[in-house]
Amino acid sequence: MQAEERLRALYAAAVDAARPAGRIEVPAALAPKGRLIVLGAGKAAGSMAAAFEEACEQPIAAGLVVTSYGNAAPTRAIEVVEASHPVPDANGLRAAERIMALAKEAGPDDAVVFLGSGGGSALLALPAPGLELADKQAITKALLASGAPITEINNVRKSLSAVKGGRLAQAAAPARVLSYLISDMPGDDAALIASGPTLASPQGFEPLAVLEKHGVEVDERVREAIAANPAPAALAGAEYKVIAKAADSLAAAAALADSWGWEARILGDAIEGEARAVARTMAAEARALQSGLARPVALLSGGETTVEVRGEGKGGRNQEFCLALALALDGQAGIHAIAADTDGIDGATVHAGAVVAPDSLARMQEQGVDPQACLEANDAQRAFEAAGGLVTTGPSLTNVNDFRAVLVEPAAA
Repeated sequence: MQAEERLRALYAAAVDAARPAGRIEVPAALAPKGRLIVLGAGKAAGSMAAAFEEACEQPIAAGLVVTSYGNAAPTRAIEVVEASHPVPDANGLRAAERIMALAKEAGPDDAVVFLGSGGGSALLALPAPGLELADKQAITKALLASGAPITEINNVRKSLSAVKGGRLAQAAAPARVLSYLISDMPGDDAALIASGPTLASPQGFEPLAVLEKHGVEVDERVREAIAANPAPAALAGAEYKVIAKAADSLAAAAALADSWGWEARILGDAIEGEARAVARTMAAEARALQSGLARPVALLSGGETTVEVRGEGKGGRNQEFCLALALALDGQAGIHAIAADTDGIDGATVHAGAVVAPDSLARMQEQGVDPQACLEANDAQRAFEAAGGLVTTGPSLTNVNDFRAVLVEPAAA
């Protein structure tokens, strides 16, 4: 098996380990005296709805989930609608309004199930009182371009929302609320997955300070709306189960690498930081490791890097990571890598990520593409189009964030 085949196989194993099918266990009697209402939001919401239907023996009285465009899955009783990610749109607003209306219909004998995954923050686009959809769109775009970490972005999103940060559970009270979650959050903080529509939020977070930190300017009207919209610090009876997370995917990839006789080293499932900086660190680690190796090693990691947008090119954080890694490795023999988002979509592109080989830079240059100039312009997609290293899978219908593998073979004698 060639190095690129191994890399793509590791990525496929990671994605398969995050799929919701067979991972949802439903209590025998969620609402023995009442109705069962199923709601949800996220890139995996459609496939989670299908998996819930397969696992649930109780009739579903009403169901609606919202997922990103191209991520719908066939269901029987639960309606699946699509909206925009990562910047919210009018379809997300309408979906959020309908989801909140269904939650408010729940009575004390009813049960509300929430199916949440990464992407739900943008897809549940119901602004807080005093805010408009345009406010959410502008702030989201600015935070994404600033390179702010996802934990900070999702906490700000709570402050802008009438549904996230536990407000969906408040609307459903006093019904029983049970959430099934697929984690895309570094550290698997359930209250941040889809910005926690059904879970209480720890106090002490200052959204206005985060906006100021990242240079996002807002007017006094927005400031007042945020100040008047604190998330609930406690919710009675909120239950949740994390059914898939990045650690599961890394373990599956490690098992596959072990089966080849490679040594698998998991560097962590919550690695954050600017994509270029993380790439330089991993390149240095791979170089240092290579000289003393007795057998090949697979360095595996997850989490979510960020990109500070400086140019007008195309390519998500995984493609940017790969381009920076290729430049840092500078054609080093025996080191190959992949970085790809487990949802199958890297940023605003149709690609999941990219593959790096020792000759990647040479192939770019043969096609007249300057890899350093592409990096400076945030144009990694163009660079890997020239090198032939793009990973294109289409939506995976799940999301446990980024997957990275660096394969290091012993240095030639």
